[in-house]
Amino acid sequence: MAAVVSAPPAARAHSSKTETFTDTKRRDDVRHANISAGRSVADTVRTSLGPRGMDKMIITPSTNEVIITNDGATILSQMAPLQPAARMLADLSRSQDAAAGDGTTSVVVLAGALLRQSQHLLSNAAAHPTAVADSLHKLAQKAVSILRSISIPVDLSDRDTLIKSASTALNSKVVSNYSSLLSPLAVDSVLSILDPNNPSLVDLRDIKVIKKPGGTVDDTELIKGLVFDKKASHVAGGPTRVENAKIAVIQFQISPPKTDIEQSVVVSDYTQMDRILREERNYILGMVKKIKATGCNVLLIQKSILRDAVTELSLHYLAKAKILVVKDIERDDIEFITKTLNCLPIANIEHFREDKLGFADVVEEVSVGESKVVRVTGIKNMGRTSTVVVRGSNQLVIDEAERSLHDALCVVRCLINEKYLIAGGGAPEIEMSLQLAAWAKELQGMESYCIKEFAESLEVIPYTLAENAGLNPVAIVTELRNRHARGETYAGINVRKGQITNILEENVVQPLLVSTSAITLATECVRMILKIDDIVTVR
Repeated sequence: MAAVVSAPPAARAHSSKTETFTDTKRRDDVRHANISAGRSVADTVRTSLGPRGMDKMIITPSTNEVIITNDGATILSQMAPLQPAARMLADLSRSQDAAAGDGTTSVVVLAGALLRQSQHLLSNAAAHPTAVADSLHKLAQKAVSILRSISIPVDLSDRDTLIKSASTALNSKVVSNYSSLLSPLAVDSVLSILDPNNPSLVDLRDIKVIKKPGGTVDDTELIKGLVFDKKASHVAGGPTRVENAKIAVIQFQISPPKTDIEQSVVVSDYTQMDRILREERNYILGMVKKIKATGCNVLLIQKSILRDAVTELSLHYLAKAKILVVKDIERDDIEFITKTLNCLPIANIEHFREDKLGFADVVEEVSVGESKVVRVTGIKNMGRTSTVVVRGSNQLVIDEAERSLHDALCVVRCLINEKYLIAGGGAPEIEMSLQLAAWAKELQGMESYCIKEFAESLEVIPYTLAENAGLNPVAIVTELRNRHARGETYAGINVRKGQITNILEENVVQPLLVSTSAITLATECVRMILKIDDIVTVR
């Protein structure tokens, strides 16, 4: 009788490799891991939200660079998280910064709250991820329409309203004490580059920010002209102040030419050496005479990578010709300089003509702190640009002042692109939450339940504002909800007084575009995370 022998374990394992096994639990684990990673990122920046939010000190070990900020985009860009879903929230903050310039912390906190509620729906309500994602899409569309219904139109000629909006953006920054100075400065900067024919086209690259240590943020000023973060050439006693300036921007070198290929020139005696030196002098002198013949008395020389843009000899001749020289102008700055001066860059000495020059009343070297800069004022037919010199006691303060000023500039740009304001202080979020909860009752099934849950998650913004201000968040949000239910649409959290007031009367306003962009981008990011059910690593 034949015996039945079972296959050894090794053989069974080998045969099972050809079989298909579907682990349904893995999908839930991957989704749970992604949601947890996103929530941890949101929790990191949550304490930085609002006027009373805390600051983060970011240290880069490789360079020992230190950054102190509460700007969400800066914090997340420096964190560089490794988990893919966490990286998506860092990218979300950058997207908000590009779209609106402000609300970079709010958008991440909002996404974290939506992720938390999504996790609850998936675990406890057994909702399908696709149903949750579709509900989020409808919620975003309805939320944007609610925000538009409570928005207030803005007239760009109303400078005070623009300043109020910029002040609100600055009040949550490290340099909030200087918002009364930086807000008008930001508004004036943007309005000075605004083209009446194309008011919606505002390029913030036309506003140049120069950072100079020394003094305080109070010394920050808007210059109607140009400022070069360089000294004028002092070789051979060259001029440091020129009135009725004729300014040329050149992209060629005032130095002896070199051969096109690497080769050596052998000089056998002193007469040949004298001839070479004489030819070099004549060559440079000829160029200086051509420059002087056009009436040019200020020369801006682009930095050269091929050979020295100027030599001691050329600077000597230019000084004798009473021409003020600023050398080593960066290539990236040429476009801004020529646009401001309303002149053309000159690429060759043969093209040096008076019609390519810019004109200004005064070009002078002035002291700013411990260093010197060259200032150009009274420019004729000046282009639509402006220059801001940011001052501060140390580099950390200056860097944060620059980031804060950038946010204020972006807020003013938002108001120009979409001329509507909404209240701040958590008022729009509570209003959205109430209206969305009422709208959810008109819907049916899982969609109604999902939207009702997500409507509650919008309360995270006022809850966090109250929490960071040291108030009782539960009591504050409950009272705020009651005030809005009674029809007080603009009731918000006044963190200075520690109570709920009409936030419009407190001049706490923000552009509509900031809030609509935040809700749209946050829901889009959360929907993408919910749709992921596996992580595949490719070698």
